[in-house]
Amino acid sequence: MAEPRRRAASGRAARPTGGDAPRPRGLGLWDRPSLLNLAADLCLLFGSTALAYAAFTWFLKQPLFPLGEVVVVTPPAQVTEEQLAYAARTAVEGNFFTVDLERVRETFEKLPWVRKAEVRRRWPDTLELRLEEHVAVAYWSPDGSGETRLVNRQGEVFIAASNATMPKLSGPEGTAAYVLNRFGGLLDAVAPLGKGLVEVTLSPREAWQLRLADGLVIQLGRDQESAPSDHRLRDFVHTFPEAQARAEMTVAEVDLRYPGGYVMRPLDGDAPDKARK
Repeated sequence: MAEPRRRAASGRAARPTGGDAPRPRGLGLWDRPSLLNLAADLCLLFGSTALAYAAFTWFLKQPLFPLGEVVVVTPPAQVTEEQLAYAARTAVEGNFFTVDLERVRETFEKLPWVRKAEVRRRWPDTLELRLEEHVAVAYWSPDGSGETRLVNRQGEVFIAASNATMPKLSGPEGTAAYVLNRFGGLLDAVAPLGKGLVEVTLSPREAWQLRLADGLVIQLGRDQESAPSDHRLRDFVHTFPEAQARAEMTVAEVDLRYPGGYVMRPLDGDAPDKARK
């Protein structure tokens, strides 16, 4: 009986299973010369920059560029030399390059009467200072505070000492610009009386009170659609000289809050007289 034939063995090696397959080894940083060169270049760049900055900073802080003077380009009218010298001693530190210009500006702007300050360097050893001073046009007293401040042409309130002859304005906090703007129109309105307007007060209820140079107090009241205060004041100015002469008394106060006329109160406390338009 013939023996069964055996299949000839294949010359190919058997493939390993998936779990036994070897993984290719990746290239690390040390096996990539281009990456190593790039990293070295970056380190060199950052190191050189830091070293240069440190050297430059050290150089600027050396006593090689001392400041010689602070020149006030615009001579002030109100700020004194003592105040300027004190501000300079307080704020000017360092040399020509390291002095803090912002600090210098802020220090000078804190001085009384200084509205705005500008500072710049002028080679080789000078700081130029330009000052804009407040121009006071009136005294300002916030309603109920008892404080007296000053108000400039822009309607800005500031604190400084002054003995100048100026009108007095008063009103709620934050209304200085509004009262000042209204003052100009009221001044023109009472000009025909020839007595001058020295005081204007706006109450918290938005009622106006005026005082003329001769002491006459005008209770103008609030603005009303039916009887605007400007119209009431204009009618009063037009009729008051004749009404006062007819009343034959020295008027201390007039009240314009009445419809169709106003009340005149005498200086000596006599009975008031009502004038009609």
